[in-house]
Amino acid sequence: MALSFFLRAISRLRITPPIPAPGRSGVAIVLIAKNEARHITEWAQFHHRAGVRHVFVYDNASTDGTAEVLRAALPADAVTVVPWAQKRFRTQRGREIHNQVLAYAHAAVNFGADFRWLAFIDVDEFLVPVTARSIPEALEGLDAHAHVSLPWQMFGRCGNTQPTDGAVLRNYLQRAADPFALRHGLNFKCLVDPARLTEIGVHGFGVDGKNEGVNDAGRPAAHKDRKNPDFASRERLQLNHYYTRSDAELQAKIKGGAISDVEAEKHARRVMRIVDAIEADTVEDRTVLAFLDRIGAANP
Repeated sequence: MALSFFLRAISRLRITPPIPAPGRSGVAIVLIAKNEARHITEWAQFHHRAGVRHVFVYDNASTDGTAEVLRAALPADAVTVVPWAQKRFRTQRGREIHNQVLAYAHAAVNFGADFRWLAFIDVDEFLVPVTARSIPEALEGLDAHAHVSLPWQMFGRCGNTQPTDGAVLRNYLQRAADPFALRHGLNFKCLVDPARLTEIGVHGFGVDGKNEGVNDAGRPAAHKDRKNPDFASRERLQLNHYYTRSDAELQAKIKGGAISDVEAEKHARRVMRIVDAIEADTVEDRTVLAFLDRIGAANP
């Protein structure tokens, strides 16, 4: 059943890219969120301080006030909330359309014209400039490109048993030493030029009709070849992925991600394999704290 489901699912959509607006500039983030009130203030304010012009949040029927918390965290002209209850959409032949892909396509076509870059990330992911003072500054050397892939830098529980009241960045400093060594825990998130965007995915996008791009050092690769260790880079931008946060949040992640008893068991084993791999070999990573110090941000 699970195999046939994934075979039927539509996870890529072709689009006609938006015509770029005169003077388009800057970076916007597209995010899908559900019940992230605890963490979304830190996430939104960090990216605003890091130079993101606008955040487009597709609110997946949150019941904890996520949208209200977000609007309070950012200036009114820096955030757009789009109601986006993620019910399953199917074609007449029964093929499910990936709802995250639908939201990304909506954002690209309706909002992309005003921006040089669109970043498609989640609320447990942070775009961290490695040496620059902002995300746009970090991207300056990549102006000739249309698709940048950033590998997950994977953070585990870091000894936290309970949630840390939203203060993720200063409480989670241990990450997997080599994300490219994680068999099941490596993936990518992307920044793309919306004016050249021809196909929508989640972890990779088509630009100019091709499934290829560069890493943050400008090294090219087809999407299928990105997991080659030669593609590894964190020269300009690092994507911190706080995979579990605290142990309590990990258990909630496991409980909430399954659709049946059998799937629950498979889901729990998969998540714990990734967590165990992350935590088996870690290094301290203070890149995000160095960035905050660099811009004079006393708190995340």
